[in-house]
Amino acid sequence: METSADIHAVLAAMLAPAFFLTATASLLLSANNRLARIIDRTRTLLRELTAIEDRQERDLYEKRIALQRRRSLTILRAGQLLYGAISCFVGTSLAVSIDTFTGHQLGTAPIWLASIGVLSMFAASLLLARESTLAVTAINEEMDHRPSRPG
Repeated sequence: METSADIHAVLAAMLAPAFFLTATASLLLSANNRLARIIDRTRTLLRELTAIEDRQERDLYEKRIALQRRRSLTILRAGQLLYGAISCFVGTSLAVSIDTFTGHQLGTAPIWLASIGVLSMFAASLLLARESTLAVTAINEEMDHRPSRPG
């Protein structure tokens, strides 16, 4: 028969991934907002590109669009990793519960799920940092090549 302390320990183990879920969800919200801004910026660049006839300026716009594509793919990968992390953290909670009901037949499965979730979150964080660098590169490039105002 399980004691009150055992039940509380199981519940604590099931709820621990919730802290990671909260952090992951926050990163995912940020990543999705960034992706939306990248898409908006790319659409603007594509619209502007259609009106440009100067070959050198067209090349500049093509370069900007390529950079936005790299940013969007980086954010997409980060988002996929964050969704995977969420799945792992939910799976961890379920695995702890199932493991308790089955007399600890799952062995280290909950630990593996949690570890994979943390690693996914870590990798996504690195990709988000990379995308931030690309964003700064994009804005610096646009500032360096902004049209000069007539005197």
